[in-house]
Amino acid sequence: MDFAFTAETGLAGLFLASFLSATLLPGGSEAVLFAVIRLHPEQALPALVLATLGNTLGGMTTYGMGRLLPQHLAPEKSALARRRGPPILLLAWTPIVGDALCAAAGWLRLPWLPCASWMALGKAARYALVVAGAGML
Repeated sequence: MDFAFTAETGLAGLFLASFLSATLLPGGSEAVLFAVIRLHPEQALPALVLATLGNTLGGMTTYGMGRLLPQHLAPEKSALARRRGPPILLLAWTPIVGDALCAAAGWLRLPWLPCASWMALGKAARYALVVAGAGML
């Protein structure tokens, strides 16, 4: 059986890797993005968009899991996510801390649309740096 690493399979794998690495599962979506755009440079923009979308949807999955936690357990003013609000999710891309911020935002019932927007912005900036580092921007 001969398997070709086409742009389509690379983009699908990138989306999946990006989604999974934004959940509580470990992952290396940056390495997958780098590999895809080095093998298929013409796909740099779609790869950037799909990585951002997948990673944001994964972060929002963690946000949704946080929303399932009982709200009465949430501390009144001590949580960083509550003090800073949705803009703190610019840091949702950071290892370990980012997952906790996404879950805390859901747990604290921060509004989902601003959370998703700030999260996507931070994740897009991180992936844009990867694309730039690969010499594609």
